[in-house]
Amino acid sequence: MGEIAVRAGGQAGDGIASIGESIARCFSRMGLHVFGFNAYQSVIRGGHVWFQARASDTRPYSQGDAADVLYALDRASVEIHASGLRPGGTVIYDPEKFPVAATDLPAGVRGLPVPTLQIARKYTSQSILQNAGGIGAAAYVAGIPLDLLHQVLTDSFGKKAGDIVDWNLGASKDGYEFASKNASVNDRALSRRGAPKLLMTGNQAIGLGAAAAGCKFLAQYPMTPASSIMHWLAAHSRSLGIVVKQAEDELAAIHMAIGASFAGVRSMTATSGGGFSLMVEALGMAGMTETPVVVVESQRSGPSTGLPTKTEQGDLNLMLGAGQGEFPRAILAPSHPKEAYAATVRAFQLAEDWQTPILVASDLHLSENFATVDREEIDLAVEIPSLYTVEPNGHEYRRYQYTESGVSPRALPGQAGLQFIAGSDEHDEKGHLISDIKSGIPLWVAERQRMMDKRMHKLSGLVRAALPPEREGPADAPLTFVAWGSTVGAIRDARAELDAAGRTTNLLAFPTVYPLDPDRVRAAFAATRKTLLVEANFSGQFGRLLRAEAGVVPSERLLKYDGEPFYPHEIVARAIEVMSHGGK
Repeated sequence: MGEIAVRAGGQAGDGIASIGESIARCFSRMGLHVFGFNAYQSVIRGGHVWFQARASDTRPYSQGDAADVLYALDRASVEIHASGLRPGGTVIYDPEKFPVAATDLPAGVRGLPVPTLQIARKYTSQSILQNAGGIGAAAYVAGIPLDLLHQVLTDSFGKKAGDIVDWNLGASKDGYEFASKNASVNDRALSRRGAPKLLMTGNQAIGLGAAAAGCKFLAQYPMTPASSIMHWLAAHSRSLGIVVKQAEDELAAIHMAIGASFAGVRSMTATSGGGFSLMVEALGMAGMTETPVVVVESQRSGPSTGLPTKTEQGDLNLMLGAGQGEFPRAILAPSHPKEAYAATVRAFQLAEDWQTPILVASDLHLSENFATVDREEIDLAVEIPSLYTVEPNGHEYRRYQYTESGVSPRALPGQAGLQFIAGSDEHDEKGHLISDIKSGIPLWVAERQRMMDKRMHKLSGLVRAALPPEREGPADAPLTFVAWGSTVGAIRDARAELDAAGRTTNLLAFPTVYPLDPDRVRAAFAATRKTLLVEANFSGQFGRLLRAEAGVVPSERLLKYDGEPFYPHEIVARAIEVMSHGGK
């Protein structure tokens, strides 16, 4: 597998994300597969940030373990990242800002001093233009054609004044030409591979999936890392015909989404763990009123505010138990933007079919990082019919009619002859409340149990409709990874490294983490030898769920909860340890 990785580092406010995204777009337009990793702080200015664009002729599923080009905007970036460069790598820096000696760099890595500030002053007094000179130099070393870089920059700055576009094009050309005279193209540089690929974050894929599924209303309060779902849908709301409402808080957001869905509009909300904690009571109301709604929960490090710009898978228990009492739900866990698109479409389908809340479990690593998707992997031909098929029958309409599946006939509020009550209290088939003066009376005690049985029977249908665990790799592998969500990506990259080293593994990935089919799970584990659970939380929450639901226990664990995503080398090292010595 050929790959090259370009990394940019500096202070928050230096434009690092723009540099990285531009490089990632260049690679995707070359027809290469890309993974773009954005590491940033929670303050607007200050604190170290960095972005890595990893390009390959086969799909990378994570940020990888190393880089080949580093554009350092400050001395700290050299100190932090130079050790992560592969032999043959290049550190690009401006000697007017700080020096870099050969002894500051690993063996086989060279420094390339580029006068980025001098280049910027050629056009304007704004020092931020130095980034154009730096990105030009980085593009040359990474083997990116100048004309392609200029296309990307023009698209990025096209809505701004003409001078800004011209300055960036001129400065990037100067940086490119300087590098061409003073450096060589990295030996790992890749050539064009054909048609451009789509480049999107997990959140953008979720927004696109919602639009394809017929979502017409999003209510959301901004909270990292879910905010860009709202940003993307708001930017495209007119063309997609979607109403996007920024609510005053998360309580209002979910109530608005439930209300819109109750009125017949396909609806969604999105948040992170802190906001979801505020939504849980309303989630129970959707379960009681049997109102379909999709909720995206993009996890970050907790508890409380925790590390708001770092990733974790610590909210699974919260999603499983959200809302007082019991009601049916499903939790879908995509691991890549292409899966995030499909999972969002599926979430709307399940919500519509089973008239219950459906959760999409993302996390910061999936939500905010970029990956390429082939155009044929995004199927826009989605049809989810609305299930309003009830014929008017006067006062005999039973909104919560007992059925074998647990799904009752649904009507739009206000339809003639189909009036019903939809309270948050327990009720009978017509919605009449049994909580105020009837509770405790034997007839209504039995009614409560029967209604609970009806609602909870939907879980059986959700189990049948859920995507089962997927095995990747040879069936007879001596080690099976077990994972869900974005950690699956680093495992896929680690498996490729292990295969290259002659160590065979496979992967059991769970696109649906709840409800689980115990028989399917037990059958999947019965075909394994050693199993290694990989989760980004302290207690192995999914491992506990597997034991509770199916009675299976992964034999080994690799848990991470420092806020950083898994790196392939960490997984490789643990896998070799388990295969060689049985773990510890």
